[in-house]
Amino acid sequence: MNLSAQEIFEKLFNEDKILEMSGKIKFFFGEVNIVVKQKDVVGNIIQEWLQGWLENNKISYTVNENSQMPPDFFLNPEDKTKNLLEVKAFNINASPGFDIADFRMYSQEIINKPYMLDVDYLIFGYDMSDSGIVTIKNFWLKKVWEITRSMTEWALNLQIKKNVVHKIRPGLWYNNRKNSYEKFYGIKLKIPRWTDISEKYQNKK
Repeated sequence: MNLSAQEIFEKLFNEDKILEMSGKIKFFFGEVNIVVKQKDVVGNIIQEWLQGWLENNKISYTVNENSQMPPDFFLNPEDKTKNLLEVKAFNINASPGFDIADFRMYSQEIINKPYMLDVDYLIFGYDMSDSGIVTIKNFWLKKVWEITRSMTEWALNLQIKKNVVHKIRPGLWYNNRKNSYEKFYGIKLKIPRWTDISEKYQNKK
């Protein structure tokens, strides 16, 4: 069965009701089994869980052999230029700590494969209780330009070590805090994109 990223998102939300689900991560080794309570392992587990979910629901996919680059899954195995799905997860009680992509590899990739800009990011905001209960508090389906932000020196939020750019990092796309204009006037300021209004300001001959 072929499903788009949007259809997968809706199925998780409407049919499986993922925001009402809960679970535990267990580790069995020898005669000892434990409930994992380390939050930093949850993100990778969720990605593996989603792969199992795809298989359980008989949804077609192929895994990307290059684990350093998005997407994680090709949802159309016969055409790997369409329906690309990347899975991310982060602790909802902290800022998103995942990497979007390696900066140099990503910039080279989108030059040769511009369709890579159309990857859908399925992002899970999870919580883990002190007893190890995992719940999904929110999740989103976004494009890369919807989850990035600028920084003072760069147009993108980047991980920089010793003046060398390494990773593209996300911003707070789900942040609903009001800006100073909205706080003062009580009105949300909407600034149109230049591409939407440029014709109004072009000189007509």
